[in-house]
Amino acid sequence: MDSVLKSWAVPKEPPTKSGVKRLAVQVEDHALDYINFEGRIPEGMYGAGTVEIWDKGIYTLRTRTENKIEFTLQGSKLKGDYVLIRFKNKNWLLIKKKET
Repeated sequence: MDSVLKSWAVPKEPPTKSGVKRLAVQVEDHALDYINFEGRIPEGMYGAGTVEIWDKGIYTLRTRTENKIEFTLQGSKLKGDYVLIRFKNKNWLLIKKKET
């Protein structure tokens, strides 16, 4: 989206079941060059900790406004329709939509 990697930290892992809501904290955008980055960022540096690619696949953007993003995922672990809903600054809810 917008020629960058949009990123959210999801502390309790993304939902795999319909109707489950997870906190998703928006973090800074990354250049497309980082698409395969995994590793450890040292303490004291921005984003310190372990960076792991949890899933990989294709997304299809359905709709996008300032406070809501609807998309479909076709990944190894995540499949189906999802929505991100902003509820406070950089805090969003990530919800797997019910299958129709």
